[in-house]
Amino acid sequence: MPLTSDQDIADLLRTTRTIALVGASDRPDRPSYGVMKFLQNHGYRVFPVNPQITGEHVHGEYVWRELSQIGESIDMVDIFRRPIAAGEAVDEAIAAGAKSVWLQIGVVNHEAAARAEAAGLKVVMDRCPKIDIPRLGNPRIV
Repeated sequence: MPLTSDQDIADLLRTTRTIALVGASDRPDRPSYGVMKFLQNHGYRVFPVNPQITGEHVHGEYVWRELSQIGESIDMVDIFRRPIAAGEAVDEAIAAGAKSVWLQIGVVNHEAAARAEAAGLKVVMDRCPKIDIPRLGNPRIV
């Protein structure tokens, strides 16, 4: 079951340090652009992932083609993809050794969530950390 309790989500946000943001955008009008900056401003290291803008930079970070290229430990994979495409991102998160996956608002894929959980990853689905962090009193600050 995806995490739903405030305490579980706050604990996940508190222990997360690095986030790979799949579906990152260099366009300020896109939600992923604002969420990435918000996460950086709250102390997270964010690795943008988007094959269409690989090699460019978003908010000062190199954009990766895929998770497997990052070469650093990934605590969470934040997924900005359509629900049908989220499964591939979840599978990449499992292969990359991520500890959790966060499927953004409107991204619901129960099969992918079940695969992640079976592989030992924590799952948050149909939520946004940009909303949950302030609502939970900024759990990153301890």
